[in-house]
Amino acid sequence: MVRPVVAVEIGTSKVMALVGEMRDDGTIYIVGKGEHPSAGVRKGEVIDLDNALVCLRSAITNAEETGRVTCNQVYLAVSGGHIQSLSNRGTIPVRKPEGGITDEDVSQVTDIARTVNLPPDRQVLHSIWQTFYVDGQPCRRPKGFDAAKLTLDMLILHGRRVQLRNTAKVVTSLNIEVCDVAFSGICSAMAVLTPEQKEGGALVIDFGGGTTNYVAYAAGALAAAGSFAIGGDHVTNDIALAFNIQRTQAERLKIERGGARMEENARSERITVPADVGYPERRIALSALQMVIHLRTVETVNLIRRALERDGLLHAIGAGVVITGGAAQLRGLRELAEEIFKAPCVLGKSVGVSGLASALQGPQYTTAVGLVRYAFTRSAREERGWVKGLFKRIGLLPNGDAL
Repeated sequence: MVRPVVAVEIGTSKVMALVGEMRDDGTIYIVGKGEHPSAGVRKGEVIDLDNALVCLRSAITNAEETGRVTCNQVYLAVSGGHIQSLSNRGTIPVRKPEGGITDEDVSQVTDIARTVNLPPDRQVLHSIWQTFYVDGQPCRRPKGFDAAKLTLDMLILHGRRVQLRNTAKVVTSLNIEVCDVAFSGICSAMAVLTPEQKEGGALVIDFGGGTTNYVAYAAGALAAAGSFAIGGDHVTNDIALAFNIQRTQAERLKIERGGARMEENARSERITVPADVGYPERRIALSALQMVIHLRTVETVNLIRRALERDGLLHAIGAGVVITGGAAQLRGLRELAEEIFKAPCVLGKSVGVSGLASALQGPQYTTAVGLVRYAFTRSAREERGWVKGLFKRIGLLPNGDAL
C-alpha cells in the first residue's frame, strides 16, 4: 500500500485537511479528517496570515489525530478569481517521418505547447494535454504513428504569483512542506466525474463561499477552466444589505428559506426576522428574499455560460452539468442551472472513495476528496519522472487519464 497523503484546502468558508491512503486495488480510503471554520480568507485568497494559520493548525492537528499520522508534507488546493486558463498550440516536424513518432517528439511538442508568454506577476499552475494532431488529424496517443508533423493543444492554467505564494506560506509557516499545488476546480472534477462523463462532455461548477470555479470536459479532454470571485457569501451579503439585517440572520434565512428560483406560492408568505442588537424585528416577503438570491445566482451561472460560449464549448457538454461546493445545496440551484445551460444537472458527490469518505459525501467536501485523488495521481507520475517539482509542473496527462 502506498504511504498516506495529506490534502489541504484553505477555503473562504472552511479549512479542511484529509488523510488518504491508496489501497492495493487502487481505491482511495480516507482515514483522517480535520476541519475548522475559516478566518483570514476572502474570495479564496488569504488576507490575514495569522488567522488563517490558526485555522490550519487546528485542521491539521485533528487530521493527524484521526488519521494517526504525523503531517510533514501536504498537497494544497488553491482558488480565487485571479486563476485563468488559455489554450496554446505547439507544432513540430517529426524527426523520422517513416520511423514513427517517438517519445522525444512528444516531449519536444509538449515543451513548445506549454511555453507561453505571461506577465511577470503570473505563475503557471497546470499545463494539461488536450488534443494531439498527426498531420492535421486528431489523435489521442500519437506515439508510433508515421507522420511528417505533430501538433499539440494544451490547456494552461495560471494565477497571480503573490496570491499563490501567500496561500502556500500558511502551510510552510507550520514547518510543513507543500509537495504540490492544484486548482480547486480540477480537484472537484476529479472527485465527482466518471470517465464516461468526461468522454461525453461535462461541466463541473463548484459553488464555494467566496469563489465559483468551473471545469469543462469535451471528448474526454479538459477543455476549459476558470474561477470567479463570487460565491455563497455574496448571496448572504446581498440579503443582509437588502433587508438591513445581521449577516448571521441573513445566512440563516438563505439556508432555511432561500431559493435560487422564484416560487409562485412565495408571493403571499412573509418571514419574521427576530430583533437583534441594533436591529429591530423585521417582516420580509419570501418572494423578495427569493428575488435577491435569484438575481445573484443567475448572474454567477451566466458568467460561466458566457465563458463557455466564448470558448465554443456550450454545446459540447452532452453529459450535463454537475454542481458541487457548499453553496450548491441552495434550494432550486440545480433547476436554475438546467434552465440556463439547457442540459441535465445533478448535485455532485464523491465517487470511488471509501472510509471516512462516507461522512464526506456532501458537495462541500468534493475539493478536498478530489485533492487526495490528485495527490496519488501526481505521486505515481513523479515516480516515473513526469513531474518536475512545485510550481514547475508539465502536466503530461493524455486524454482519458485522471485529469
